[in-house]
Parts: sequence; C-alpha cells; structure tokens
Amino acid sequence: MSNTEKIPVVSKEVLIPFIIITSLFSLWGFANDITNPMVAAFATVMEISTAKAALVQFAFYGGYATMAIPAALFVRKYSYKSGIILGLVLYAIGALLFYPAAKFEVFGYFLVSLYILTFGLAFLETTANPFILMMGDERTATRRLNLAQAFNPIGSLFGMFVASKFILVALDSDKRNEAGELIFNTLDEAQKAVIRTHDLSVIRNPYVILGFVVIAMLVVIAITKMPKREKNDNQTSAASSFKRLFGNGKYKEGVLAQLFYVAAQIMCWTFIIQYAGNLGIPKAEAQNYNIVAMSIFLLSRFISTFLMKYVNSRKLLMIFALCAMTTTAGVILIEGILGLYLLVATSAFMSLMFPTIYGIALHGLDEEDTALGAAGLVMAIVGGALMPILQGIFIDMEKVGPLSGVNFSFILPFICFCFIAVYGYRTLKIHS
Repeated sequence: MSNTEKIPVVSKEVLIPFIIITSLFSLWGFANDITNPMVAAFATVMEISTAKAALVQFAFYGGYATMAIPAALFVRKYSYKSGIILGLVLYAIGALLFYPAAKFEVFGYFLVSLYILTFGLAFLETTANPFILMMGDERTATRRLNLAQAFNPIGSLFGMFVASKFILVALDSDKRNEAGELIFNTLDEAQKAVIRTHDLSVIRNPYVILGFVVIAMLVVIAITKMPKREKNDNQTSAASSFKRLFGNGKYKEGVLAQLFYVAAQIMCWTFIIQYAGNLGIPKAEAQNYNIVAMSIFLLSRFISTFLMKYVNSRKLLMIFALCAMTTTAGVILIEGILGLYLLVATSAFMSLMFPTIYGIALHGLDEEDTALGAAGLVMAIVGGALMPILQGIFIDMEKVGPLSGVNFSFILPFICFCFIAVYGYRTLKIHS
C-alpha cells in the first residue's frame, strides 16, 4: 500500500467545514445547469437568433472573467471565509434581480442579473476550490478536490430537473401543433405579448427562490467556524505572485486547458437541446437527455476519483480527453439519434477534467500564489462565454457543406478536447 493510500482524503478535524464548503459546489452547479436551457427558451420567447440568445452564456461566464482576480485579491487580503460570504451576497442579489427583469420584459435586464449572479459564483469558485485543496495533505489534494467536485453535478442535476419539469414544460411559447411546428410563431403580437409575460414569470420564479436559499446558506457559513490558513508574515506582493505564475509552464498551459474544457462542457450541455430539436424532439423532452448526460457525468466522476488511487491523474486526463474526441467525432459525422447518444456519452469523459486540470495546474505552487493561481483558472471559465456564441452562429447557418449546422458546430468541442489531451500528455511527460 502506498503512502498516499494511508493518508485520509479528509481528516476528522475538518470534516464539518469540508461538508459545508462542498455543499457550495452543488449550489453553483444548480445555477450553471438551470441556466443552460435558457438559451433555447429565450430564443423562442424573445424571438431572437440562437447566437443572440447565447449572450446568456456570455453574461453568465463573463462574470467569472470580470470578478476572478478581484476575488483572489480579496481572499489574499482577508480570508477564505470572507470571500465565500461576499460571494453568497452577490449570488443572492443577482438571483433576486430576476424579479424586476421579468417585470420589465427586457432581455438585457436578464443578462445583467446573470452577470451579477456570476460575480458571486466567481468569488465562490476562486475561494472554495483552493480552500478544499488546503484542507489536508497536499498528496491527496487532487483526490480531495475531485471528491468535492463530485457534488457539483448533484446540484446540476437538480437544476436540470427544475428546468425540465418546472420551466421548459410550462412555457406556452414552446407549444407545438400536430405537425411539430411552433404555434407561437403564428400568433399576432397581442397574443405573443400575453404568452411572453407568462413565460418570463415562469423563468423568473426558480431564480428568486434560489436567491432566498443562498441567503440561508450565507447564514450557515457565517456562524460556522472554518479552518484558517497560516499567515505568512513575509508575504510578497501580488505582482511577484503574477510573475512567478507567468513563468510556470504547467500552470499557464493549465489555464488554457481549463478555458477549452469549460468551453467544451458548456457547448455540449447548452446545445444538446438544439441537437435534439434538429431531430424533432421538443425542448422539455430534449432536456431529459441533458439529465441523463449529467447522471452519467456524476457517476463517472465518482468512478474516476476511485481510479486515481491506481492510475496517475495526468494519464487519466489524457485518456479521457482522447475518448471525448472519439465521441464528439461521432456527434459531428452521424446525423440521427446515434449522434445524440454519443453527445450524451461525452459527459462520461468530461467528468474528471475540471478538478483534475485545476489540481495539476496548482500543484506545487506556494501558498501565497495559490489564490491568484486559482483566480486564473476561474477566469478561464470565460471559455464558456465566448465559444457558445460561435457555435450558435454555426447552428444558425443550418447547413455547412454536407452536414447540418448543428452537427458541424460540434467541431468546436472536438478541438477543445484535442488541446486537453495534449495538456494531459505534456504534464505526464514534460511537466511531471
């Protein structure tokens, strides 16, 4: 038995704080995956193009890019707990702003609400991930983060369930006639206005409820004693930390790998509805495929966490990325239900990528560089803001050569997985 196997992944001394902080992973997983289907919902009810509706993801993930470094500097000056509390405050404000956004029925107001909400998520992710890493021995840090991250898809599944059973199925704008065509497009403006008011209130309600749940979580965190990181009296400046990070090849490549991973994940999960819709499947039913994909993702994350006891995490990352390349190649080339099944199956291979890239990139960094290093990896989530818009443009093209625009658009996730496979190889052979 190796020394790593003898070391507990989570010690008894930090078990309660670990459980509470791990619950936050579910909280932002819920926000991520209740939001993904809103691209398709807004495209219909607001009568806008897929590319414009994808601004939902631009606002959502753009908030991460805006606030990650300020969050890291805040945590560096104060504490992990303070960063989490401020993150929850911003999260709650953004969620509650959905109420006035629905009242005014302006798409831009929803984007602003999501942007502020993800200010909070940027604080939470920049803080919670390195906080989990420091709750124990460095040799089990990547496994510990994979364990905590395994609870992220639980929140995601619940978000998908709410989206499917309480939002998409209740949208009057998505009702179809016997021929499978949208009825909403045939109505006059007065009828559309009534439906729009109804549907935007349906979209609003879960976010407002979520805001109050976040406030309750904030109270729990505030009254719980959390472990504190050791103070470094000789802490260098933030500029020195940035300089060290920019000189670290493994870290820099890790930030790029994370950018491509998040882009691939968001594209695969956001546009599964469009892929299914291209086969004539309604939004609410198509969301069920997303739920299956997330269930596979959750199961695979626990399996991959177990496998890391026996297989080098860097090698496992490379293998999973190669498998994801194979499934997305099938998504591109196979037009039909088999292509949809392969898109669902891709989630099995995405499961370990985020926490593994995160752990590999931060491994070996000094404590004072970790917060800013984490910020760079959270900023990489901006990949989820940029590439879905480009994919939406491909989808709107309808045909690209012999392929449908929807099928061809998945060339983007394929390219992302190629880069991740290369990163896994380089960390195994060059940066080891």
